[in-house]
Amino acid sequence: MKNSSLGKSIVVLLIFATLTYCLDARLQGCQPSGSIRGIKPPPGQCNPENDSDCCKQGKMYTTYKCSPSVTGNTKAVLTLNSFQKGGDGGGPSECDNQYHSDDTPVVALSTGWYSGGDRCLNYITISANGRSVKAKVVDECDSTMGCDDEHDYQPPCPNNIVDASKAVWKALGIPEGDWGDYDITWSDA
Repeated sequence: MKNSSLGKSIVVLLIFATLTYCLDARLQGCQPSGSIRGIKPPPGQCNPENDSDCCKQGKMYTTYKCSPSVTGNTKAVLTLNSFQKGGDGGGPSECDNQYHSDDTPVVALSTGWYSGGDRCLNYITISANGRSVKAKVVDECDSTMGCDDEHDYQPPCPNNIVDASKAVWKALGIPEGDWGDYDITWSDA
């Protein structure tokens, strides 16, 4: 009888430990999912507009399948992107297969926040510099892939990026000399 009770106690303890471990793993911050090795872009194949990075031969780039949790005030880094045809954003936007004017407030979100397109064509509110602006999500800033033709030979995005058109930067009143990387917060509108 004692062995039976002890066995049941051990089983209950193991189930509890397993559930606790799974819950803790879900609550942890987003961890890197891997890395890719950079290749040198063919001549003229990486558009360095807006200070975009081009992949470097042999350099290892971290990849992510997740982003930090979204809150009412999610911390992120605002980067500059042109969604116009011929801009550094590459091809048409993922959400609507269209190009967008630099004068339109649109953004691409890191892979985890893009959430497989769940935020496509929805608006987010971006706050910085004492101002806020609503911008439409039109694309993914791919955190899982990069350094290839599809990604304009640019490295994968970090997992905390809101890649925005010039219209967003202007609406936030950020001086052009500070455009590039800027700490912001954002939320679903």
